Amino acid sequence: MAARPDNADSRAAGNDLLGLDDSRPAYNSGQRPPVHDNELLSHFDIDDSDQPQPRPSTSYDDFVGGRPSGQPAPPRLPYSDNNRAYSQTSDLNNLNRYADDASNEDYASTYKYYDGGRSSDDQIPGGQVHVVSHGHDRNRSSLMSLGGMVDRAKGMLGKRESYSDMNLPLTERRVDTAGTDEQLPVEEKRKFNIGSIASIFKRNKVDPATLGPRMIMLNDPATNKSNGWADNHISTAKYNVATFLPKFLYEQFSKYANTFFLFTAILQQIPNVSPTNRYTTIVPLFLVLLVSAIKELVEDYRRRASDNQLNNSITRVLKGGMFVDTKWINVAVGDIVRVESEEPFPADIVLLTSSEPEGLCYIETANLDGETNLKIKQALPETTYLLNPNDLGRVQGKLRSEQPNNSLYTYEATMTANLQSGNKEMPLNPEQLLLRGATLRNTPWIHGIVVFTGHETKLMRNATATPIKRTDVERMLNKQILMLVVILLVLSLISTIGDIIIQSTSRDKLGYLEFRGSFNAASQFFLDIFTYWVLYSNLVPISLFVTIDLVKYYQAFLINSDLDIYYPDTDTPAVCRTSSLVEELGQIEYIFSDKTGTLTCNMMEFRQCSIGGIQYAIVVPEDRRASTPDDLDGIHDFKQLKSNMVNHESSFAIQHFIALLATCHTVIPERKDEKSAIKYQAASPDEGALVEGAVLMGYKFVARKPRSVLVGVEGQELEYELLAVCEFNSTRKRMSTIFRCPDGKIRIYCKGADTVILERLSKNNQAVDATLRHLEDYATEGLRTLCLAMREVPDAEFRQWQLIFEKAATTVGGNRAEELDKAAEIIEHDLTLLGATAIEDRLQDGVPDTIHTLQTAGIKVWVLTGDRQETAINIGMSCKLVSEDMTLLIVNEETSAATRENIQKKLDAVNSQQSLGAEHEVLALVIDGKSLTFALEKDMEKLFLDLAIKCKAVICCRVSPLQKALVVKLVKRHVKALTLAIGDGANDVSMIQAAHVGVGISGVEGLQAARSADIAIGQFRYLRKLLLVHGIWAYQRVSKVILYSFYKNIAMFMTQFWYSFQNAFSGQVIFESWLLSFYNVFFTVLPPFAMGIFDQFISARLLDRYPQLYQLGQKGTFFKMHSFFSWVGNGFYHSIIAYIFTSYIYYNDGPMSNGTTAGHWVWGMASYTAILLVVLGKAALITNIWTKYHVIAIPGSIIIWLVLFPAYSYAAPAISTGFSTELIGIISVIFTSPQFYAMCLLLPPACLLRDFAWKYAKRMYFPQAYHHIQEIQKYNVQDYRPRMEQFQKAVRKVRQVQRMRKQRGYAFSAGDEMGQQTRLLTAYDTTRGRGQFGEAL
Repeated sequence: MAARPDNADSRAAGNDLLGLDDSRPAYNSGQRPPVHDNELLSHFDIDDSDQPQPRPSTSYDDFVGGRPSGQPAPPRLPYSDNNRAYSQTSDLNNLNRYADDASNEDYASTYKYYDGGRSSDDQIPGGQVHVVSHGHDRNRSSLMSLGGMVDRAKGMLGKRESYSDMNLPLTERRVDTAGTDEQLPVEEKRKFNIGSIASIFKRNKVDPATLGPRMIMLNDPATNKSNGWADNHISTAKYNVATFLPKFLYEQFSKYANTFFLFTAILQQIPNVSPTNRYTTIVPLFLVLLVSAIKELVEDYRRRASDNQLNNSITRVLKGGMFVDTKWINVAVGDIVRVESEEPFPADIVLLTSSEPEGLCYIETANLDGETNLKIKQALPETTYLLNPNDLGRVQGKLRSEQPNNSLYTYEATMTANLQSGNKEMPLNPEQLLLRGATLRNTPWIHGIVVFTGHETKLMRNATATPIKRTDVERMLNKQILMLVVILLVLSLISTIGDIIIQSTSRDKLGYLEFRGSFNAASQFFLDIFTYWVLYSNLVPISLFVTIDLVKYYQAFLINSDLDIYYPDTDTPAVCRTSSLVEELGQIEYIFSDKTGTLTCNMMEFRQCSIGGIQYAIVVPEDRRASTPDDLDGIHDFKQLKSNMVNHESSFAIQHFIALLATCHTVIPERKDEKSAIKYQAASPDEGALVEGAVLMGYKFVARKPRSVLVGVEGQELEYELLAVCEFNSTRKRMSTIFRCPDGKIRIYCKGADTVILERLSKNNQAVDATLRHLEDYATEGLRTLCLAMREVPDAEFRQWQLIFEKAATTVGGNRAEELDKAAEIIEHDLTLLGATAIEDRLQDGVPDTIHTLQTAGIKVWVLTGDRQETAINIGMSCKLVSEDMTLLIVNEETSAATRENIQKKLDAVNSQQSLGAEHEVLALVIDGKSLTFALEKDMEKLFLDLAIKCKAVICCRVSPLQKALVVKLVKRHVKALTLAIGDGANDVSMIQAAHVGVGISGVEGLQAARSADIAIGQFRYLRKLLLVHGIWAYQRVSKVILYSFYKNIAMFMTQFWYSFQNAFSGQVIFESWLLSFYNVFFTVLPPFAMGIFDQFISARLLDRYPQLYQLGQKGTFFKMHSFFSWVGNGFYHSIIAYIFTSYIYYNDGPMSNGTTAGHWVWGMASYTAILLVVLGKAALITNIWTKYHVIAIPGSIIIWLVLFPAYSYAAPAISTGFSTELIGIISVIFTSPQFYAMCLLLPPACLLRDFAWKYAKRMYFPQAYHHIQEIQKYNVQDYRPRMEQFQKAVRKVRQVQRMRKQRGYAFSAGDEMGQQTRLLTAYDTTRGRGQFGEAL
């Protein structure tokens, strides 16, 4: 298998590779990463480029760009710091790069905040930090000063003094290194770059981050407008009116073929150089560029239409004391807007108030991070009274905000306004910021003030310009064109030398050539070189690139039109946005996938439960249905559960099990009126699924009060008085609530991971063993599990504990969370196990089969997710990414040294297996986000990659968006393989753009990723046909089109070279000039289109049935350099056969029966016809499947020739003063000449006989894998391979149970924010109605 270590024969001793004994918790639990993406790059020495780097030879520490051995490590930014946080609200004006399109040269050539040799600022903590003084203005890179230009030139030449660039984000802490003994690494001097000369003269955009805080006036649009802030329009279009022509021409002439023909067209304009008509190259070139321009404009028009649709969306803006419908494009900074439930936010907004208690609101950030878990935001208490438009319109003041930046998780601002609480300055933080791209959920409405618009929003600041991606086929094609140009130069040189020799020795004998003036060998040499360049220029097919572009465009159209990858649920077809990359779909070796929303639906469903050792399920499999009410091995339905609740020994456990599900949670019930159904607002889909499960079992959660929960049971409403909440976090892995139940007793209800619940049980729990067996069954099915337990708490014990808990809750000093955890431990003991739940984080349809098939095709799948480790492993197993026979390698360390040691130990163990010839082990690597931060450092990245590429599957947990892109770039740099990234959220955009091919999941959510991707599909399972069928088809078709295009031009135009040996190297042409140009434009243009669009070397059914065929694309079978030389050699062979054959048929100028000779042009055009038949015959020979389009293209091209040739021969001489006079009177001679028909009948078989024999020998004696499949397809051979699915399923289950005994995931997606759960539970009273403006009373 692709991921097994080579030459390994047995397992290494011990369980070191498993790493399952590591008791440390997962790195994080749902909060934002503790460092900003920019810090990861600057402070962890991470390389974010995707340029290939040389492999280290002796030591990883000596790796290019790394730290030399023995040199102390540079200081790293700690994860937390108690120093003052410097931001845009301070006067330090910390630098954050703003211009997305600014070149790296520009950025690197400007001075940053830190600099040397200036006065120190003693007021800054840390002291002696040198800041830029006012006198430093003269050294700035300003276009307005000569000093600035000189400074830029110095930077470009690498002569400027080195400086330290911390490149801090706007709201992160600053690290002061001055005044310490630690030395920052000296920046490497930049090398001279000719391309950067232009940057000296470019005017930089003003970075708003350098302008100080943004002052936004409340209800003062005129003042705000005068600041010139960006408007709210979004543009993803590639061109505008001013940039289309320069951008398009630059892109087109970066293709070597177009530059070649432009040079040829210029040479044709020089008198006495061109042997052909001066317009025969420039006119076809113009047509080629015109077609390409139309294609570019059509694609850009679609992008612009998508932008307009978004810009013209409607929101409500406060104007004149009322909310008025306004287009998004007209929303401005400082506007007060109203957003209603299920609507996206039109800009970045500071929350002022909402319809919910205490200004709370729920948002969904699926379009930002792919997560459908609802996030909670809360307005400042001072602004929650601003419910009606009149109150909002009377607010006056200012909002002092940080400048636009790309940090999604931070925000600093202050607001001063004439509110009821007085005119005071109030701090704002990320809890009040609602980002563009997020959607309001389960909240009727919110009011907010716009702070960032358009391309200054945090979402757009994270969006990078769409990179220009060039395929491997294009790069190789450019090399092949250069080789053809070299061949052309060699031919021109031979012909030039021949002409000089002829003129030097036989000039006097060739008077009919009308040589002018005296002979000068030097001038004649250059004149001949240019002449033969023009004469042989047709060896390079002028229509090649436009043909490839159109073929790819129609291949993309076929992808878009494929009903097999159309998602009817959301009416979402596939959309191929970048048609130029379609052939790379057939060569992918690595897939990097997001999890949430890509592999899973993020929709939790309550599936099964175990209560008192008995299993219950909503849908019971027939083969596992319980036979009797007391059957402990089978599964019972919920009807039996309700019966057991009444008269079974487990009835007590059942009642409290369901009561726990209905009460121990943070869900908020909502209904529009008394008659409408209850809608549960759940911050976690797990919580919602558990509450829905309780409803199915008869306990309906109906209302929440600040200190109680109301549950409907059999028509009665029971009230559970809430006494205390012990919140969930990733360390505790459990949540407990203490209630005074309707019977007056105090009980603690606890739910959490089985590992933490089981160790807190009392000794007399009889159902533990049975419940553990059930948990193992659930885990083998990939379900997320929770254990539920309870205990009756005596009143005296509770009162004593409550004092301890309240003291812990009021702790000041930074360790409140720790004290609360200790208080919870005191009461969470001697619990009674009630049972366990099983929730399905439902995978998208077909995900397991798709991943398994892709792995069979030789593609390695890496999952990069923000989920915790346990959840990611569980999903990896359920989707068949991680199989039961794999050995898990887990890297979850807190320090760089520990990470290096862990990776090195595992790599050594794997390598030792290979050296000892041990049995192969299939490996899967699981690495945590914090460890990945260290692993991506320059001196460790290759070590990490060496381990990762030995694994069949890799799962990266708790990763940031930047880390996703860095992992992709790491593979791109060091592994010669094509990569594909697939995701659905804005956090996946950087990864999608970093990969060779980016695929976005479009549909209900995640449109940002789909818009930024090269291809958008509705479901992950469609990736299977996209790659295995459309991808390999596109690669094979494009390869055939390119090679055939080279062949057909060489076969026709190499005859010109052979003819030069007979015409004294005079430059005489065989064929008429315009018909020579029409060869590619009319007479051979259709066969490449037919082959490139409709040809199928194997049917879609068999490509899907035998995914191993995909490796043909990975290995480059159809487009190797060997293939290029084979086709070029074949073209040479056919041209020389054709030239010799036609010369002898028309020997002595083709004497005819009437005693006259046929003449040069009759021979030339007859040869043209015969060679055209050979070329079209070759197209027929390599066609795999004949359709009506192939019939139109191949025989149809002959008909086009037979129609246009006579028409042109009669029309050309009659145009003006004789557009072309060479063909006067030859039609009647050619079509009455027996030599012509003999040549047309004999030449094609003579040329193609060798091709046919070679094809026969290859298929019969040296067949490749796809030849066998073609035979299966042709004769419809049935597949009789034995099936062992049931046996393999049983083996997998045994292995999976063994693994799950050691490690199980648990269902908890709640956040770790301390106090948030308690605040939610005490804020709502859903029994009260709503006020005049829809606000909660």
